[in-house]
Amino acid sequence: MNLLEHTRLMADYNRWMNQRVYAAAARLTPEAVTQDRGAFFGSILGTLNHLMVADRIWLRRFAEHPARFAALEPLRGQPAPTDLRAVQHDTLPALRAAREQLDATIADWAGEVSEADLDHVLVYTNTKGALWRQPFGLLLMHFFNHQTHHRGQVTTLLTQAGEDVGGTDLLELILARPSAESQG
Repeated sequence: MNLLEHTRLMADYNRWMNQRVYAAAARLTPEAVTQDRGAFFGSILGTLNHLMVADRIWLRRFAEHPARFAALEPLRGQPAPTDLRAVQHDTLPALRAAREQLDATIADWAGEVSEADLDHVLVYTNTKGALWRQPFGLLLMHFFNHQTHHRGQVTTLLTQAGEDVGGTDLLELILARPSAESQG
């Protein structure tokens, strides 16, 4: 498996896990979703908002890649969020709808990335105004790892609230996909 295949797998995993997390959160009351649970971003909704903010920040940066990914065109020219705690949506249904749209964008974009794009050094400014230069391929790995990290936090918060997300391992998604070996 190469980094491009991994990127596409992680985009699928992102969407699959977000569907499971949001379904579990939707079984809670709005008060339970917004209750401060002592997590870094406070509540389940606060942590899900952070994920949305961070994804938009990174995708906005990725939109400036010379490959000019068509799926990211709507983000080009838009200001990226600057506050990692910004509330994108204050209700779970609104955030869920936005998340579904963003996950579709991520899947489309992941399908556009080519091998030639990976080594490009992306120049960007972080939320504190510092200028950074990093290989795009490494930033892709960070992008998906960050999602997994915070979804793990949300899964814990959901479990504490009495909701089971079910299995969260990437292996579950891998096993559910048809493999080259099983296709003969």
